[in-house]
Amino acid sequence: MTNLLSTPTTSALIPQLDVRGGRRLEGEVKVSGAKNSALVLMAASLLTEDRLRLRNMPGLSDINGMAEILGALGVRSERSGDSLELQASGLSQSSPPYDLVNSLRASFFCIGPLLARLGVARVPLPGGCKIGARPVVEHVKGLKALGAQVSIEHGVVSAVVPGRGHRLTGGRIHLDCPSVGATETLMMAAALADGETIIDNAAQEPEVADLAGLLIAMGGKVRGAGTPTITIVGMPRLHGADYQVIPDRIEAGTLLLAAAITRSTLRVAPVIPEHLGAVISKLEEAGCRIVPDGVGLTISAETIRAVDLRTQPFPGFPTDLQAPFMSLLATASGTSVITEAIFENRLQHVAELQRMGAAIRTQGNTAFVEGVSQLSGAPVTGSDLRAAAAMVLAGLAADGTTQVQGLQHLDRGYDNLEGKLNAVGASIVRRHA
Repeated sequence: MTNLLSTPTTSALIPQLDVRGGRRLEGEVKVSGAKNSALVLMAASLLTEDRLRLRNMPGLSDINGMAEILGALGVRSERSGDSLELQASGLSQSSPPYDLVNSLRASFFCIGPLLARLGVARVPLPGGCKIGARPVVEHVKGLKALGAQVSIEHGVVSAVVPGRGHRLTGGRIHLDCPSVGATETLMMAAALADGETIIDNAAQEPEVADLAGLLIAMGGKVRGAGTPTITIVGMPRLHGADYQVIPDRIEAGTLLLAAAITRSTLRVAPVIPEHLGAVISKLEEAGCRIVPDGVGLTISAETIRAVDLRTQPFPGFPTDLQAPFMSLLATASGTSVITEAIFENRLQHVAELQRMGAAIRTQGNTAFVEGVSQLSGAPVTGSDLRAAAAMVLAGLAADGTTQVQGLQHLDRGYDNLEGKLNAVGASIVRRHA
């Protein structure tokens, strides 16, 4: 077993990927466990003193960061292969340190289970990718509805359950917007509350249903996850569990797009097709052929047509695949219109694609993408996690070599992306510039 906290020091040199374009992909590529699910499932370990074992955990810098945050709270963690064991019997702190929280937005998930378990929590406002405002107002409103007193001062959210017993009380919560983070935070808080909690206008993302699956495995009572109304019956305590994380739908979508942008045939597995319905639909509309086999998807692409898309909460088109899909459409026949309706700053990759010869103009949160016959390799930088993936995809299709920097973002959400792509025919070298 290895301790997650023993991460190597990084070089002062800037890491980059040299992506040599023009190579077709073939074969099969494996999808890792879902980053956006794994992080919240780790936070759920705070809800029990018992050992929690999570399987199919991806090897990501964000996972290590979350383990470090939980460790600062008194949680022990051990990793063996793709399994991670967590035990919060030694939970001793209600406030994770600012310097750790500031670099990982998912750390804010800790506020719900900390409050439910200890009756008090002080969590700094989170950092993460700079893609737009992601306010915690829905989290705060929901925690107040469960009986907590919440205040925000000097960049720290402080919450306490007043009275004897320090136990939250079930209640009805209506979210003004279907925030995934707020839905998950409130589900965890409600899991140990006294009585029944109903969350209306809840997020319907697969990661929400995955959290519900874990809570049920821990002895919780949750129904309706994956629908707009979730009901949680609070329990006096939860126990440990052995649970497998769902496949990462965003990584799967990125790999499908890698095949499409190189006009290749590739099998991507494991995939839950229902988690990628909107993406599969758009790829097929663009001219791809996608065949499910019960475990994975085989995609074939010869010509790509322009399509229009608009990001939406699940089951709509995911904002996390907007940038990678734009790389594909930069090589399509015709003009595509892409509207980013979730985050206001998530078109920063446009300028980098333009450096590679893409014909894109923007108006507000809309990009008009006129496909070109050939992209050309250039030095580019991924401004956030998904923009970095978009640069790698563009490099696969470009003439010459593309130097991609911003790997500190890429490594937060993709488990050895270059290794997986190289195994099916890509030519990508990681080096320090």
